[in-house]
Amino acid sequence: MSPASYLAAPPRVAGMDCSTAVTIRPVWDWGIWGALIAGALALGGGVAFVVVRALQGWRDFKRARRHLFKALDDLTAKGEATADKAAALGDTAELEASVGRLRGSLAQLAVLRAALAEAQDTFGRFAAVMPRK
Repeated sequence: MSPASYLAAPPRVAGMDCSTAVTIRPVWDWGIWGALIAGALALGGGVAFVVVRALQGWRDFKRARRHLFKALDDLTAKGEATADKAAALGDTAELEASVGRLRGSLAQLAVLRAALAEAQDTFGRFAAVMPRK
């Protein structure tokens, strides 16, 4: 053997079989790819869970807001009807005191409705960018 043939030959490592090195590498490749796929699936599942919960919360919020306004409108209508009936009944002192208290309550309700409308206007800008049915 000439010295040039030693330079062209692949190096030999004492005690290491080349077949074990070749079989270990594909196992590591499969392990890495498996971990990446499992991580991507977990991330996708987490994002899907968050999106579903956010949409569910948004629907619940809209439903609660609708019911609140409906209840406030009913309360206002009933209060005004009661005030009109009480004014038509007569001029007793007890009745006038009740009507006064009722008017005070109606004024407080009007202030609360105005505050609720202001909050709804503020929220309207946020609701404009949220998805709807």
